[in-house]
Amino acid sequence: MEHNIVKVEHLSHRYGRAWAIQDINFEISEHGVLGLLGSNGAGKSTTMNILCGVLNQSEGNVWINGINLREHPEKAKRYLGFLPQNAPLYLDLTVDEYLVHCAYLRQLSKSQVRPAVEEAKERCGVAHFSHRLISNLSGGYKQRVGIAQAILHKPQLVVLDEPTNGLDPNQIAEVRALIKEIGTDKAVIFSSHILSEVQATCHYIKMIEDGKMIFSDTMDAFNNYIAPTSLVLTLAAPPALERLAAVEGVTRVEPLEGQGQRLRLHFSSPPTIAEHLVALSVQEGWRLQELTLEKSSADQVFAQLSKKQQPSA
Repeated sequence: MEHNIVKVEHLSHRYGRAWAIQDINFEISEHGVLGLLGSNGAGKSTTMNILCGVLNQSEGNVWINGINLREHPEKAKRYLGFLPQNAPLYLDLTVDEYLVHCAYLRQLSKSQVRPAVEEAKERCGVAHFSHRLISNLSGGYKQRVGIAQAILHKPQLVVLDEPTNGLDPNQIAEVRALIKEIGTDKAVIFSSHILSEVQATCHYIKMIEDGKMIFSDTMDAFNNYIAPTSLVLTLAAPPALERLAAVEGVTRVEPLEGQGQRLRLHFSSPPTIAEHLVALSVQEGWRLQELTLEKSSADQVFAQLSKKQQPSA
């Protein structure tokens, strides 16, 4: 049985009388990248701050590698590396000076500091900037230095709060690749409010909305959570729209691109309707050229999951 590096049990927190999160429960295994997804005000940041020991929860418990974070915070945090949304960089220091300083803050012994700094620089691809001032680095390399400080003490859990925020597309791709590489031998929690970012980076996803966990599963399960309800047909000899609308299970026919040969069919029956349409095309000579089931976008899945958690009026 795989060991869990994080266990969160009945976690709740309130600011004054208002509950920010209520009864959050989850576990995280030793390896892989997990996306913690939530809209603004959903409770994501509160959960992150409690998990990193920045905030004490109102109720519940968090264990890091079996150690209760609230009862033994210093001991538990030895297994934790954290990169806040705004990286805590000292811009007037060189990369080496900054990472050495962070190593001592992590209470590494003098003999451990240099090897730890060199390994973190190499892993994050910043070794060639060792003597450059951090203020002179690009946004992408500043993020890499921020990630380096989070992993130099070899924590088992790395928490990254929106690490690609503000980067250009090339820098985003580079940081994504780095995060995936770190996730091969550590547990990484990747926090974001951007669904496509989580899809591209994470193996698992946990979604928080209105202070409650509304989804917890693999990324594949999230992508396939809502079955397709539409398909696109390309027909060389399409029938009248009324004929397609009369097919059992079809609820609406929508012409695309104004040509009449490419159509979107909305349906209520299971996806086996595709087989039925193929058979009809052969029987009636529609000359089917292409048929594509349309998957729900990540935004639609998110909206649907959030809606399912709302109480009925």
